[in-house]
Amino acid sequence: MAFTLSAHMATGQIRYSIPEEMTVGSFVGNIGSDLGLEPKRLVSGKARVFTTGVSEYVALDMEKGHLIVKERIDREQLCGEVSACSISFDVILENPIELYRVNVDILDINDNSPVFPRGELELEISEAALPGARFSLESAIDQDVGMNTLQKYTLHPTNHFNLNIQSGADGSKSVAMVLQTALDREKEKHHYLTLTAVDGGKPQRSGTVKIHILVLDGNDNAPVFSQSSYKTSIIENAPTGTLVTTVSASDADESSHNIQYYFEHPSATVKALFDIDSESGEVRVTGEIDYEKHKQFKFEVTAKDHGGLSDSSEILIDVIDVNDNPPKMTIMSFSSSLPEDAGLGTVVAMINVQDLDSGDNGRITCSIDRDLPFKMQSSLTNYFSVVTDSALDREHTQEYNITITAVDRGSPVLSSREILTLKISDVNDHAPQFQQQIYNAYVLENNSPSVSIISVKAEDADWGPNARVSYFIADGDLNGDPITSYVSINSDSGVIYAVKSFDFEQLKAFKIQVKAQDGGSPPLSSNTTLNIFIQDQNDNAPQILYPVQTSSSVVAEMVPRSADVGYLVTKVVSVDVDSGQNAWLSYKLQKATDRTLFEVGAQNGEIRTVRQVTDKDAVKQRLTVVVEDNGQPSRSATVIVNVAVADSFPEVISEFTNFNHDTTYSDNLTFYLILALAVVSVLFIFSLIAIISVKIYRWRQNRLFYKSAPNLPVIPYYPPVYADGTLQRVYNYEMCGTTDSRMSDIKFVRPYSQNTLVNVSHAGTVQREKKEQEEDADLSIEVRNSFCLL
Repeated sequence: MAFTLSAHMATGQIRYSIPEEMTVGSFVGNIGSDLGLEPKRLVSGKARVFTTGVSEYVALDMEKGHLIVKERIDREQLCGEVSACSISFDVILENPIELYRVNVDILDINDNSPVFPRGELELEISEAALPGARFSLESAIDQDVGMNTLQKYTLHPTNHFNLNIQSGADGSKSVAMVLQTALDREKEKHHYLTLTAVDGGKPQRSGTVKIHILVLDGNDNAPVFSQSSYKTSIIENAPTGTLVTTVSASDADESSHNIQYYFEHPSATVKALFDIDSESGEVRVTGEIDYEKHKQFKFEVTAKDHGGLSDSSEILIDVIDVNDNPPKMTIMSFSSSLPEDAGLGTVVAMINVQDLDSGDNGRITCSIDRDLPFKMQSSLTNYFSVVTDSALDREHTQEYNITITAVDRGSPVLSSREILTLKISDVNDHAPQFQQQIYNAYVLENNSPSVSIISVKAEDADWGPNARVSYFIADGDLNGDPITSYVSINSDSGVIYAVKSFDFEQLKAFKIQVKAQDGGSPPLSSNTTLNIFIQDQNDNAPQILYPVQTSSSVVAEMVPRSADVGYLVTKVVSVDVDSGQNAWLSYKLQKATDRTLFEVGAQNGEIRTVRQVTDKDAVKQRLTVVVEDNGQPSRSATVIVNVAVADSFPEVISEFTNFNHDTTYSDNLTFYLILALAVVSVLFIFSLIAIISVKIYRWRQNRLFYKSAPNLPVIPYYPPVYADGTLQRVYNYEMCGTTDSRMSDIKFVRPYSQNTLVNVSHAGTVQREKKEQEEDADLSIEVRNSFCLL
């Protein structure tokens, strides 16, 4: 027997037809060709068959695109008496999601023969039965449909009976024997007949039943039902014992009260669900009635009297559906992770919802929480999609629990829920942010290289590699050197280290740009400014500018014996290249030949007399002055000031001849005379040089060459880095001396600002800049009786 396979496309659907009982692996249809899908699309889309039933009869061969039989298909088991039998399923593809509905019609083959409920029937017929009397027989059952089902009955022999076949509205056939000639029990007590049922298939199949007729004595009236058909209804899940209906029959004979009721040839289902009281004719429920399995019951009931006469009637029971099945959800496709930049309308999940109830009880509504950035969309019947409805932000919400609720419209309402956990994956949409826009760091000078200066920190709201922050120093230079030669940074921790030792006197502050960059693709970054301030340390001792200390000569200051209290002897001038309190200088007298005669100004370094000079005071006075800064710990410098207490120059010659060696004076007169002669000669030469120098100065107007012996005091250049307050005035002196004068005057010329002083060479030449600075009219100091001894 040959069968034809066919396929046609509908809107979103495709239909095939195959005969039942095909062997497993048989070809059903080429869905790839019929849908225009290439095999590689089926493979990449992970095509699969989805069915809501328990059994999966058809499978998909993705490589060939063929649908094949997966399990044995028995149309009679699958659809029962329903003539049109089909199975439906969905073919699903992913990436992107595609859905196709496939219906397969199962064609009947003549694989079932007509079967009678019993192999032999026994009938009791009264000999009084009149011709035309009708006797119902059990109908044969053929599970096939169409032409393959039961088509006709034949009876053999036909001496007394003929067959009467009646077709119902649903196509069923009921069979009965009609008495043609009266029976005579005395002639023939038993009659044996054969009833044959034949279907219309090719080849034909048939079934038989043996009929044994026992002829009884007189009973002239058969029972008659009050209704030819009893129609009623019952709700599903009706409790056991519920009365369905009551049948009744009457008999004109006096023994009508002996009528017995029973089901005529009941099916196994009817036997399991219903029972009839043989005396009263009450039909009651004995099992669990399920509308989803049986929507209607139809069976025959027989009333029989004691004489063997009977009548038949039909009972038709409609089952009323109740809402006893909640919706059933099946997750067909679900993406458990979604990037936070997913666009609106992105499909998160596809769900199939089925409700076995009918009418409003099976109409389903699907919904999710309105507060979530998702919504439900309905595509095909009973298919729903969860799609994004607004923008996602992982930094705000990292995970969603999406509760899907399916509700039917029955009464009472039944529902089911499914929870989907959706994780939001991160994208690099946040740049690192520093905790401060500007950082200030302080580091002590003379630091050791690699010392930690400060730690900067940037936070990134992203996650994983997108939040892994690295730190860099922006390119730049400082004093012609790259900024990285000054500081470095740990790219992981953000700790900034010094590369070299800093000197406050050379570099007081500088700034750098620090960049924080995440590990995303593409990376995002931000910058911050770091101000680094070098803090001063007390690493420089005070420097004595005046008086200048030399090893080859002695510079002394002369104090007349007539000097009053507070007489200014000289001023110790010193500076400290440190800053702040490290450069605040104080002066004190450490040692003195006579402590009662002199004192030193603690702030200005001026040496003054504290009492009246007397004749008893020694001519030679030696003072040791200590200059100390205010640092912690403090540093100091020491200077020795030689002072001659005398009214005339010759008076002190003998006292200072060997002053720098601290030796005792010699009483040898010859020695003093020779020394005096040498001093007078030198002073004469010195005077000539001074006069010549003045002449040259006036001639050149803006230069002064001052030539003197190498042991004259020198006032050096003040470095511009000296802090204000340590040396605010510079003094220039002009000295004139004579051999016959008891007093030599040093005339104050004018103060110089710092930028007019230059270094003096070892030859003792002082070069003054061309243009003199503005005079300070408020400062005038007269210094007398200073001299230099060779």
